[in-house]
Amino acid sequence: MSKILNMVSEVVRITMPTEYGDFILVGFEDRLNHKTLFALTKGEWEKEESVLVRVHSSCITGDIVGSLRCDCGPQLVAAMEKIQEVGQGAIIYIEQEGRGIGFLNKMKAYKLQEEGYDTVEANLHLGFDADQRNYESVAYALRILGLQKLKLMSNNPLKKTSLEKLGLEVTEIVALEIEANQHNETYMKTKKDKMGHLFFQRKLA
Repeated sequence: MSKILNMVSEVVRITMPTEYGDFILVGFEDRLNHKTLFALTKGEWEKEESVLVRVHSSCITGDIVGSLRCDCGPQLVAAMEKIQEVGQGAIIYIEQEGRGIGFLNKMKAYKLQEEGYDTVEANLHLGFDADQRNYESVAYALRILGLQKLKLMSNNPLKKTSLEKLGLEVTEIVALEIEANQHNETYMKTKKDKMGHLFFQRKLA
């Protein structure tokens, strides 16, 4: 494991005051996938302690632009607010736009959705899997941070399975309950019906 851990290394650590609280921002170099990732952390923890963790794949439209077509931006904010509330936790932010297909391909998938495809059908039509994300480097970053047991903030049970296959222990799933809107209700219903996502405030028939 130590040889593999050297493939994901901590590069820099800074203080990060935000609208939602004061955090530490930790930058990692991921030589496994030739990408960078970072962790937004707060507080301290013991080695065997179960800690709030959000694994958040990048979403330029949702996280930066404020798109109403997905629930990514609100989930990120909700995770930061939960960590601030309890005074302890970590968010791992990884470059995996559009469930791993990249930003331009995500835009193409959005275009297909405008033509009547759902989010899963659009990815498949473009020649991708419904979800191409890989969490290997996330697992290494979490171990570097001393995190082994997670209270995972997610609505996606497959993320729990993926992290557990990488040797992490998910002790609890913490729902991030985001209300659907008129622009993303079909998207969220597809995630619920086709991808097994859970926990929405607004009932999706």
